[in-house]
Amino acid sequence: MLTPSDDRSAASISGLTLSLERDGVRSNVLRGIDLEVLPGEIIGLVGESGSGKSVLALALMGLLPERSNPVVGGSIRVAGVDMVDGRPDELRAVRRDELGVIFQDPMTSLNPTMRIGAQVTESSRNAAESLRLMSAVGIADAELRFTVFPHELSGGLRQRVMAAIAVAGKPSLIIADEPTTALDVTVQAQVLDLLRELRDEFGCSVVLITHDLAVAGQIADRIAVLYAGRIAEIGPAADVLHAPTHPYTVGLLRSRLSLSTPRDLELQTLRPETASAGERMLGCAYHSRCPLAVPECRAEQPPLVSVAAPATATDTETAFENEPAATTATATVTAAAPAPATSHDRACWRSVDDVQGFIHTGVSAASVLPVSVSGAAREPAVRVTDLTVTFSLKTGWRGRGRGGGRTSPAEVRALRGVSLQIQPGEAVSIVGESGSGKSTLLRVIGGLTPATSGSVTLAGGGAQMVFQDAGSSLTPWLTVGEMLRERLLPLKLSRPESQKRIDHALTAIGLPLTVARVRPSELSGGQRQRVALARATIIAPAVLLCDEPTSALDASLAASVLNLIREMRKELEMTVLFVTHDLSVARLMGDRIVVMTHGEIVEVGPSADVIERPSHPYTQALLASVPEIGVLS
Repeated sequence: MLTPSDDRSAASISGLTLSLERDGVRSNVLRGIDLEVLPGEIIGLVGESGSGKSVLALALMGLLPERSNPVVGGSIRVAGVDMVDGRPDELRAVRRDELGVIFQDPMTSLNPTMRIGAQVTESSRNAAESLRLMSAVGIADAELRFTVFPHELSGGLRQRVMAAIAVAGKPSLIIADEPTTALDVTVQAQVLDLLRELRDEFGCSVVLITHDLAVAGQIADRIAVLYAGRIAEIGPAADVLHAPTHPYTVGLLRSRLSLSTPRDLELQTLRPETASAGERMLGCAYHSRCPLAVPECRAEQPPLVSVAAPATATDTETAFENEPAATTATATVTAAAPAPATSHDRACWRSVDDVQGFIHTGVSAASVLPVSVSGAAREPAVRVTDLTVTFSLKTGWRGRGRGGGRTSPAEVRALRGVSLQIQPGEAVSIVGESGSGKSTLLRVIGGLTPATSGSVTLAGGGAQMVFQDAGSSLTPWLTVGEMLRERLLPLKLSRPESQKRIDHALTAIGLPLTVARVRPSELSGGQRQRVALARATIIAPAVLLCDEPTSALDASLAASVLNLIREMRKELEMTVLFVTHDLSVARLMGDRIVVMTHGEIVEVGPSADVIERPSHPYTQALLASVPEIGVLS
């Protein structure tokens, strides 16, 4: 193992700048990052997509994409080695001996053709040590799992295998890049516990990258909030979460759902970006989205300084719209050297009092959304009766020679006698762990998966589905307008009539009409999900089926999509089935909640009753795993 030049740091970043080139256009991705990771520390990097979190992790590993012609300034040192200008053999040695990595999707990181044991042994170089590591990261029956392939393990177990590989070289630093995104709450809790255990047992530092502040708050000692390639705020986790001092951090916190979010209010979202890249370079990059922006925010970039330093900026008025003006501040700030790891720092011209003054402000009455649409005394919109779905799976290969070939198929019962009735205009959330049967139930109702036995009856008007990954569900070679026009073909409208419907659909989802001329690849994740909603509802369905449509979105984008679904439900009087692993989302979106496990419904009831007074032990276990900012481990 290499010896760090500064034995206080697992990694040290100073004045890091990075620009990347795409299609001949160069963009500034990181802008003056100063960060020190101490031995044994867990630090969370939080921010929206595009804030620079994952690129910073790649820079730490010395794995910036060469095809993007990276131009790097400043320094990065891991274990005493310069990761910017170090020799290739030095960088390889650091990656082999000092760094471990856990990625978001282990299925794309693990070799699907190799058995688990062989992959762990590649790193540990010893089968007995591999078994010990697999047991150490919480893989039960390690000897049995040693011989299986990645696809034969659950998502949580695959992440544990990645963890075993990550610690095999006894690294000083583990980088975990969104390791819990799209996992259900119980598996998410297991992965977070595992990261903490790895730190405690192996003494390594952990850089946890996530877009969920509550996830970071569960295990991080410090949290760094990134925006547009700069650190907007950094400090002890409890301080950043409970006493945030940057408007962006406050915006992220206010966008996040919790189990106590009022169901009858519109969710708060961050303002859309309106400044050009050049304008963001001149001043604070957040100024066009900030409710507290003052002229100085547009003209000069604020330095990252301790919150204990004198507060800042020029005279100003204003806060959120429809709210009293904030207090003013007049002092000036000068740049300071990087503060110690225990300090709380921020880059903002406004005073701490100004920023914290609108943390708990409410929403105007105009934002109130109706919770439900009455469907009393009518035929159920959806009737599911004794539904069973069985899949046949091939269990593997016997090998060559006599008796070789595939083994006999094994049967997996995805749904076991499920019965459910949903009234017209009702919204029902379906929750449960991965593999519980939620998505299978939705696909059968939508006619995408055949039932083995039982029946599904829709009252009329048909059903449309919105998928988790909008990017893969939209036709990549068609423009948005062409996709929407394709959906209108059964109506046999004239071109002007169909164009009017397309314009109305885009306006309804909050996108400019110019989006009709672009392809899905040119849109952000949130925009693609809005287009998927427009395509599903341009001919109003009786039933809208939503399969985890927000699980991979940032908090603010997720809030905007959830607001949109609720508004469409009211306007079109749709019945909505909403599959999610997030109980906060389930409570917000559903008049009732259905809890599933192992293909069966174990609890059904009004949302408030299921969340506040769960009757089934499984529901209680799910609720106990929900990360809440109000309680830090």
